[in-house]
Formats: sequence, structure tokens, C-alpha cells
Amino acid sequence: MTQFLIQTAWFIPCYPLVGMVLSIAWFPAITRRTGPRPAGYINAITTLVALLHGVLALPTLLNQPAQYLSVSWLQVAGLDLSIPIEISALTIGATVLVNGLNFLAQIYAIGYMEMDWAWARFFAMLALFEAGMCALVLSNSLLISYMILEILTLGTYMLIGIWFNQSLVVTGARDAFLTKRIGDLFLLMGVLAIYPLAGTWDYSKLAAWAETATIDPTLAALVGLGLLAGPMGKCAQFPLHLWLDEAMEGPLPSTILRNSVVVATGAWVLVKLEPVLSLSPVVMNTAIALVL
Repeated sequence: MTQFLIQTAWFIPCYPLVGMVLSIAWFPAITRRTGPRPAGYINAITTLVALLHGVLALPTLLNQPAQYLSVSWLQVAGLDLSIPIEISALTIGATVLVNGLNFLAQIYAIGYMEMDWAWARFFAMLALFEAGMCALVLSNSLLISYMILEILTLGTYMLIGIWFNQSLVVTGARDAFLTKRIGDLFLLMGVLAIYPLAGTWDYSKLAAWAETATIDPTLAALVGLGLLAGPMGKCAQFPLHLWLDEAMEGPLPSTILRNSVVVATGAWVLVKLEPVLSLSPVVMNTAIALVL
């Protein structure tokens, strides 16, 4: 049974997606007859299922080597794009943390959103956040991680701007989206530039390539700074930090989740890219200076 749970660990991001899709039923016609609460309960249940899946699979993975799976995504005209997945105690433990915090945030939101009729949108966006973060920690590909970070940027915009009839909320959502887009643009440059050099986007293969790579120091610095910029925006590091204060205009449960987990996803990507970033002392010194 536990081996089955490990082999199907890639289901974990799918559970909240199911809850998000089911929440669409409460947009908004059914809400007038049933009230908005069922949307929240559905998402809480799917989050609990994802949490239990991770908790049951984690003990077997302790002190075991990482397992790698590949899910075929697109194969056309000689182009083979697959989704590499890393299943290890670290990644599954990260999903347990994400799902656990999201479950607590949803339970808190049930009382916090008591008199609000935007339950379906709010809980659906929480579910999108949860699915994105779980997929990010399981992903073993820089390209897939970039795509997931884009989804999280969209989720940030929609969660902050959920009360769109308030001017400060609209301004905060807009500024958060645009600030993150700056970092994402430089990250995309780095993602596209690293492939001709390394011939891969897989984190494990990038680490192996970085051990023996000999590239021009200027090129290594430019590529590394591009890869550093995107996670900087997610981590709200200087100078891409201004959106974080304005994001407090959003609902409190999403703010707690964003500040405790979503911001840390940028650091997760940086840790995965550390072998590549270490090719340039300029990039490493810049990362240290920004953290300080």
C-alpha cells in the first residue's frame, strides 16, 4: 500500500485541483440556493486527502534514496517534453508542510469568511496555490518550475484582488503582479539561456553538468543573475519587495499562507539551482548581499 502511495505521489497536486474545479459549481447561481459554504468544505476535504497521502507515504521514504518519475506531456516533431518528478523524503515532507498549513488556513478561513459571499473564488484560489506549491516541490525541471511560478503569480494577483470593489485592493493586486512579472521576465531569459549550455532543464542533470562546466565568467554571471531574479521576486527580496506590504490588503488566511509558504518557494528554487549559481562568484555574492 505504501509503495502504491509513493508511486502515485504525483497525485498530491491533483487533489486540490479537483477541489478547485468542483468549486466552480458555486459561481454564483447555486450559491443563491445553498449558500457559499459547500465550496469551502469541498476544498478543505480535498486538501485533507492530499495531506493524508503525503503523511502516509513519508515514513517509507525516510533514509531512502530519491526516486525519479517522468510523466509524458508533449511529443511532437522531435520535441519531447516530459515532466520529471522527484519523490523523496524532502519533497514529500515539503508537500506535507504545504498541505498542512493550507488546511489550517482553510479551517481558519471558514470562520474568517463567515459573512462573505466570495467563498467559491477564494477557496478555489487557495486550492490553486496549494496545487502550484506541491507541484513546484515535486518538480525536477527548471522549465516546469518556471511555468508553475507563473501560475503562482496569477494566483497571487487573484487572491490579493478578491475584494475588487476596493481601490487599495486593486492597487495592491496590480503592483504585486507587475513586480513579480519583472522578476519572471529575467527568469525566463535565464531559463532559455541555460538550455543551450547544459542541454537540459532537469535539476539533477544541471547539478552534474555544473560540476565540470567551463564557461565564460561573464556569461555565467549573466545567466546566473537571470535565474536569480525570478526567485527574488517570489521571495520579496530587494528591490522586488515592494509588493509584499500592499499584498496585506487581501484576506488574512491567504496572507498567512503566502507569507509563510509561497514566499519560501523562491528560496526552494534557489536551493535547487545552487550548483549552477555557484559557477559565478558574482551571482553568489549578489545572492548573499540581497539576503542580508
